[in-house]
Amino acid sequence: MGKEPLILLPGTLCDHRLWGHQVQHLADIADISIGDITKDDTIKGMAKSILANAPEKFALAGLSLGGIVAMEVVHQAPERVTNLALLDSNPNGPKPEQIEAWEKFNVMVDEGRFSEITEKFLLPNLIHKNRLADKRLIATICDMAEKVGPEAYKRQLKAVASRSDATDKLKRIQCPTLLLVGREDAVCPVEFHKQMSFLIPNSKLAVVEDCGHLSSMEQPAIITLYLRQWLLEVNSFERQGENEIEK
Repeated sequence: MGKEPLILLPGTLCDHRLWGHQVQHLADIADISIGDITKDDTIKGMAKSILANAPEKFALAGLSLGGIVAMEVVHQAPERVTNLALLDSNPNGPKPEQIEAWEKFNVMVDEGRFSEITEKFLLPNLIHKNRLADKRLIATICDMAEKVGPEAYKRQLKAVASRSDATDKLKRIQCPTLLLVGREDAVCPVEFHKQMSFLIPNSKLAVVEDCGHLSSMEQPAIITLYLRQWLLEVNSFERQGENEIEK
């Protein structure tokens, strides 16, 4: 039996390095590819592009914006997704204050101040406060943003600002679904994931301690372990160390 196809979707201003540990340590059980969500400026368009380049059936995991796109992928083609994992994600529509902030970021990009956005405004909310002194992690996050670039960032901002609320769609998700979130995620908090867990019929929720928004990079080994269990269709996610599973 061949390996199960697994598509990983990065978040805003992130590339394949967001999933570096998972790609390396899940390759024995999954045929992994990284989806590209930098070319389109709508969530529906991003999902359509992923499906156009995907195998007939596949497992799907997305973090943050990647999770939002993953929800739309399942909505567009539920019969093609065998397993779903949503990490540090948000099913709700944008709030007015978010749209206002994104408009300011758009202006900063046009003013040639793109690098300031990640370093001054995003980083304090993206990772656990104890990791802000981790120079290697910070450097990787900033370099990912630079590689994605300002034009792709503007497309991603337009996509999240124009997205629709996805909560009603969650009730129709039938595939096994794993929800993972950092306990200290300030962007997509635990409450969002409890909401999703309540709405998605066949779902389980794991809250990862000492972890912010970029969980796959902040606690890579733990996230990889949960994804391995999910890919192997383990029916119960056992408690690992201090990481609490909630339903």
